[in-house]
Amino acid sequence: MKTLVSPSLLAADFLNLKDEIEMINNSQADWLHMDIMDGVFVPNISFGFPVLEAVSKVCKKPLDVHFMIVHPEQYIEQTAKLGAMMMNVHYETCTHLHRTIQQIHAAGMKAGVTLNPSTPVSMLEDIIYDVDMVLLMSVNPGFGGQKFIENTIRKVKRLRKMIDDAGTHTLIEIDGGVQDETAPRLVKAGADVLVSGSYVFKSADPHATIEALKKLE
Repeated sequence: MKTLVSPSLLAADFLNLKDEIEMINNSQADWLHMDIMDGVFVPNISFGFPVLEAVSKVCKKPLDVHFMIVHPEQYIEQTAKLGAMMMNVHYETCTHLHRTIQQIHAAGMKAGVTLNPSTPVSMLEDIIYDVDMVLLMSVNPGFGGQKFIENTIRKVKRLRKMIDDAGTHTLIEIDGGVQDETAPRLVKAGADVLVSGSYVFKSADPHATIEALKKLE
């Protein structure tokens, strides 16, 4: 399958947010990645439902919503009402992960599970059949523009094998430090979806940057 690209809104110019969304609408981007941070699970606060709601009204791309918060299960219905395509929750914050995934599906969304850099993919062996996507953080969550963690390449390969052995169609998404040097290696290792923030939004030609990422096989 072709590589999917999900530009991260966190790197957009928030003073010109409508223009940034229009750029995404007119690009070859597949999804729009939205990072919700609470200042508790991660040491930063990003944006919440007022911004989500505003963006959902003008964005023509499916919303790929990544919750870096404690108790994400409390916001499933609210997220679904905004028309989100994917609700991604952290393994590290969900005591009853299977139940949370069931609730996300029941609300009409696809369910994703995110792993921090230090969380091994083996923790998903008993849940891989139920999730639509696994997001591997290739930086420590909470801030944009961090340096790529090299172990992510090996981690992608291990997760790819787990998914192939299970015979599921679970997608592998990568978030953090995705750019021209790391993206080809990630796709070669087995990644399906690339989240890219600064590399896309700060590019001299965001459309061309997105197109180049999509051409990776």
